[in-house]
Amino acid sequence: MPTCLPLVLRRCPACASERFRANGKFRVNAHHKLIDAWLLVLCTGCGDTAKLTVLERANVRSVRPELLDRLHGNDRGLAAELLQDPVLRRRNRVALDWDGAWRLDTGGAGRPDREAIDVSVRFAAPIPVRPVRLIAEGFALSRAEVERLVAEGRLVSAVRLSGKLSGDFTFTLKR
Repeated sequence: MPTCLPLVLRRCPACASERFRANGKFRVNAHHKLIDAWLLVLCTGCGDTAKLTVLERANVRSVRPELLDRLHGNDRGLAAELLQDPVLRRRNRVALDWDGAWRLDTGGAGRPDREAIDVSVRFAAPIPVRPVRLIAEGFALSRAEVERLVAEGRLVSAVRLSGKLSGDFTFTLKR
């Protein structure tokens, strides 16, 4: 589950840093019947502000009133939703860095005593994470040991465990 907003990967024109921090602040500007809205992000290197376009020259009547209220109220939850929107990321040419922005809840002991266990992993938000890393943290193993278990066939899953996933999956661990 997420613990904070991810870092935004984008080049800063002032200091050449590549990381921006979103704090949930928005800027809304109206031009008669048209409205613009941006999510403000701060450079981690120099503190300069950059804007990620949320709405551009949209008719005020076409924007839902609850969205406008959330924009005016600087809703942090809305910032998290918008950062996960692939259309917004593509339009603004940014990527996300989730390192240190999530945590794993295992709900129990690290190493089970049974011969084989079936594990179901549920994501609270679509955070791209390597399954090998999740399994290693959940069972207090090294990543090399998890990869060895996969190679030996003692850790099996219907999904590929070597890449990144952002959706729910299951696996079986055989001791």
